[in-house]
Parts: sequence; C-alpha cells; structure tokens
Amino acid sequence: MPSIQDAYIVAAVRTPVGKARGALRNARPDDLLAHAIRALLAQCPGLDPARIGDVIVGCAMPEAEQGMNVARIGALLAGLPDATPGMTVNRFCASGLNAVALAADRIRLGEAEVMIAAGTETMSLIPMMGNKVVMNPALFERDELRGIAYGMGLTAEKVAARWQVSREDQDAFAAASHAKALAAIAAGHFRAEIAPYTATARAPGAGGEVRLTPRVVEHDEGPRPGTTVEALARLRPVFAARGSVTAGNSSQMSDGAAAVLLMSERALAASGAVPLARFAGYAVAGVAPALMGIGPVAAIPKLLAQTGVRQDAVEWIELNEAFAAQALAVLRELDLDPARVNPLGGAIALGHPLGATGAIRTATVVHALRRSGARYGMVTMCIGTGMGAAGLFERC
Repeated sequence: MPSIQDAYIVAAVRTPVGKARGALRNARPDDLLAHAIRALLAQCPGLDPARIGDVIVGCAMPEAEQGMNVARIGALLAGLPDATPGMTVNRFCASGLNAVALAADRIRLGEAEVMIAAGTETMSLIPMMGNKVVMNPALFERDELRGIAYGMGLTAEKVAARWQVSREDQDAFAAASHAKALAAIAAGHFRAEIAPYTATARAPGAGGEVRLTPRVVEHDEGPRPGTTVEALARLRPVFAARGSVTAGNSSQMSDGAAAVLLMSERALAASGAVPLARFAGYAVAGVAPALMGIGPVAAIPKLLAQTGVRQDAVEWIELNEAFAAQALAVLRELDLDPARVNPLGGAIALGHPLGATGAIRTATVVHALRRSGARYGMVTMCIGTGMGAAGLFERC
C-alpha cells in the first residue's frame, strides 16, 4: 500500500458574492465557475494545465443552469484541455468544502498530483430547493424525519429554543457580522482572494434594442452599512409567528463561485509553486434533522480527533452563519472563543451561495492564515437534512 502524502493548497480565489437578484443576477453559475478557474490558474503560471487530474465542484442545486455536470462545463469554458475531467458533488451547504476534501484525498492517496476543487451557486436563477420539489411522503409521516419536511428556518427556531438563544443575542450577533465584514472590506482583507467579475446589466434601449451595461463587481454586496441591533429588532419573524429568527439574523441568499488549486509535493517542485496551506483533514457527521443547525457540534470534535489537533490550537474558525441562532448554539456548546470565529464577518453579512460557500470560506481561511500568522484554521458548517462538516488547514 502506498503511504499517505500531503496535499497542499497553492492558490484559492473566489468571485465577489452578490446578493440574490443583485449585481450577479444575470451571471450564469458555469460562467462564474469558469472565471474563478481562470483566475486560479493565472496565479500559478508554471503549471501545465495538462497535469490537472480532475475538477471537482460543489453545487447544492445541480439543475437547470447549474445542471449538465456544471464542473465539466465550467472547466471547458475556462479553457482547460479536453482531457481534463470534471465531477459535480452535492452535500448541500458543505458541497464546496467536500469538493476540497475529495480533491485533497485523491492527492493524498497518490492517485493525482494536481487537482482543482471549486463551488458554484446562483440563487438568483435556481429557487431554494430547486425547480421541482417532490418530497417523499414519509418525511411528513415519521416524527424523526419531519424536520426535513418543514425546512431549515423552523429547525433554527428549534435550536434557538433548545439552546436558549434569545432574539436579542441573535440580532447582536447579526449586527456584529455586518460590522466585521464592512471593516474587513475597508481594510482590504478580501483583496487577495477576490477576482473581480464584470457583470452585464441589460435594459431596453432606443428602437427596441437591448442596452448592455458592463459593471465590474469588486466587493461582496451583502454587508450593509448602518446595520444596528435596533434596526434588526424591528424585523418580524419569518418562520414562526412567535419565533425569533428573522431575515436580518439569517444568512443571505447569494450568487458566487470559488476555486482552489491543490498539489502534491512533487507537483510543487515541478511547477515552482509556493503553497499557502496544507490540507490537514475533513470530517462530516449526522445529527437529528429537526436540529440541523447544530451539525458542527458533531463534526468538529470528530475532525479534531482524527487530526490530533486540540481545539484551542485552532486560531481561525470560519463558521458558516446559516442562522445566528445555530451559530451561537455551536459557539456555546463547544465553548469556542468568539474572537476566533468569523473575524471578518460571516454569511449573515457576506452571503451564503449554498454549494459554493465551503470553497469560498476555504479561500478566506487560507489567506487569513498567511496574513495573520496563525497556524491552524477551520471551515465548518451545518448542512440541510441534519449534518455538519468541518475541514482543517495548516499554514505553510
């Protein structure tokens, strides 16, 4: 049996994240993906694209514009050789992170030397849960499965009740997410990871012609200046009449893509590339569907046990903020240091383009490790139907 070798992240780039029906509303997900792949390869000019073993892409709703195996389509649109294969994977919100883990595993097993992992999602074009929702009737009949049927918003309400997360705490968490994101944008902390995207707006012109107006999108659209606890407190609950989960303390529906280039040590030497981080491990775990948001509570300890890394050694944690209620419950249950969690803001401010988010936050964490000097960083999230995922990265 061959020995396990290390997999290294050489480059990680993403598009800006657009608000659903915002600046990227007309951008196809395969075009966003192709843009991210081209920007990725531009950062490693010494790499022969023919050496790329596969392109693995996460997508939570792989249908319509995101169908046709969007990984293969995006790779071809990016100009990769015909011989480069592509595979689309779906683990809902963890799809992008799972793509990174699968790509790393191919390298670690010696089955590939160079891999691209990515994620793409355009929620402006694909409705939540897809164009045709046909749930198994048993989901409504069995108590233990009903949490899948009544949706993630109500699971957030159940988590808030079980872990006693107040409306005030949720709104304070959401306001802080916007404040941190705005400060990070102003400080230029996302510049190294964002490849600006030129979006085209269409409007009626003279004589029945369509007027095309290009616009370069450089920053994430979601963070809102002036977001305060007082303003958030005026919003009504959206999932339960007497609930505490609102649009303001939930993640934003978004559009975006990201791509990550991984190599073995042998490929590093051949290309002259300098790695950003070592892929240290990945774990996924299941939880009760009705408490979907608590997934990281099961996944993080599993990951740490696999890697032998102590929780207090992880200095940077990207915890996807599907809802403030579940993020706070995870923080409290695992006793995570709030100062180490989402220092640049999270999905409540920055957006959550479902299957792309794991790859986007991977780009954020590996650049943050390089910038901050921290040794270990983590990306973790809850997953629809009751799962959690966590990936660990070590700065090179």
